[in-house]
Amino acid sequence: MQNKTEIQKRLDSFGYAFKGIKDLFITQKNAQIHLVVSIFVIIAAFFFNISKTEWLICILLIGLILAAEAINTALEYLTDLVSPDYHELAGKTKDVAASAVLFLAIAAAIIGVIIFWQPVIALFSGVFIF
Repeated sequence: MQNKTEIQKRLDSFGYAFKGIKDLFITQKNAQIHLVVSIFVIIAAFFFNISKTEWLICILLIGLILAAEAINTALEYLTDLVSPDYHELAGKTKDVAASAVLFLAIAAAIIGVIIFWQPVIALFSGVFIF
């Protein structure tokens, strides 16, 4: 009977994680933006038939950005819980957590340009004269 309890605990933990994912994408506008951009990146990756290595980089960056957004949201929730009234350090906590997501998003955008620049130029070189 102990095994079933452990299995149920593991299944429950997945349920909690999916509950967090649902909350993240329903309540957080930036997470919604990251999700939409991620979908566009995946579509572009299929369209341009990027290499296996480029796929791995894109998947890793998408995962990191969404995870950072989730951690940022969790820190915001926790900060609001422990400091419901304005406090300078609570504001700094939220700002620094948000900066982590921004750093990743900037890095991902730069890497995205490096990966997709040439295929996009090749696509439009037949349409436009450069």
